[in-house]
Amino acid sequence: MKIGMILDAQFPPDPRVENEAITLVNSGFEVYLFCLSYSDCENEEYKGIKIRRYPTNKLNYKLSALAYTVPFYTKVMAKKIEDFITATSIDALHIHDIRIAEAVFKANKKYKLPTVLDLHDNMPEVIKFYPHLQKFPGKYIISPRKWKEKEAEFINLAKKVITVSPEFINDLKNRFPKLIDKFSLVPNTIRSAFYTDFSLKESITKKYEANFVMLYVGDTNIRRGLETPIRAIPLVKEAIPNIKLVIVGKNTTDYMLKKLVVDLGVEEYVDFEGWQDVSLFQSYIQASDVCISPLFRNRQHDIAYANKLFQYMSFGKPLLVSDATAQKTLIQNIDGGLVHTERDEKDFAEKLLELYRDQEKRFQFGKNGEVFVKNDFNWEQTSKELITLYKNLES
Repeated sequence: MKIGMILDAQFPPDPRVENEAITLVNSGFEVYLFCLSYSDCENEEYKGIKIRRYPTNKLNYKLSALAYTVPFYTKVMAKKIEDFITATSIDALHIHDIRIAEAVFKANKKYKLPTVLDLHDNMPEVIKFYPHLQKFPGKYIISPRKWKEKEAEFINLAKKVITVSPEFINDLKNRFPKLIDKFSLVPNTIRSAFYTDFSLKESITKKYEANFVMLYVGDTNIRRGLETPIRAIPLVKEAIPNIKLVIVGKNTTDYMLKKLVVDLGVEEYVDFEGWQDVSLFQSYIQASDVCISPLFRNRQHDIAYANKLFQYMSFGKPLLVSDATAQKTLIQNIDGGLVHTERDEKDFAEKLLELYRDQEKRFQFGKNGEVFVKNDFNWEQTSKELITLYKNLES
């Protein structure tokens, strides 16, 4: 069976897309990947994935936010996707999230290939936090309500729908009780190679060996909650004089976080490392004492958890996370760390001090998480549902 994956971004990197594609290739399927490129549009084979790149530009990227306001983006992408379908003679389409979904369904009208809709995120909720929706003209021309309607339309059109957490799948089952049989759970977990096949960068581990490090890796959009640990630093810096918040990642909203750091006078306690290659994540995690995910609560964060949690846990690190429902439930069920009230720097500081003062508790939390990831919740285990889905589709 030939599977055509559709991604409206450059590739690599995209851990979920790569994990799914490699798993299907290793299970005997042929996987073609449609993706975009700003420069090099050469086709290639990457880890068994047959990649076909299509040209794009910054204008198309900006117009993608208007996909369900004006039809231009959908029309442009539909032509490219139709070319992809005819060039590869695929048997099924796998759509990565809803932004490009209408273009896929438009291109697929005459081919009528079975479609799998892979919901990485609750996009109608996520777009509410995009910077351009907070100001003119975006806040007046981009409608999260319209995106919600489109999401429902695509769920009805798809043959199968994949979600990333039990909370997300339960939310969909409540919204679409007649479509329960469509839904499959394929969580964002990590491949065992992340914690078995890596090299530590000594310059990173040595850089922080004298610090008590709380680490954050990933997108740093304001909704990710990094204001909370920054505001907590003045509350803990006397009790933890060697405290260091290390932030590995970036976003266009970083200027707000950096201004807050300056306003609070805590520059010496915060390192903004920017985007780093994923191959360096293990070194940063190894150098940390506590790993954090201080998400603000919203409908997206309450039903999905980030890949970073499992990266942290695979190295035996204790977690300090906000009470966004999905991650709170996960961490409490496995006893992998402490939970703080979202947006509450005082509660964050109290929980951080509790971890700082009890090394044995940190060790036990870390060990619980490590055992959970390595025995039960790595990609090799959680991807079995994906394989089953496609074997059933093939038959």
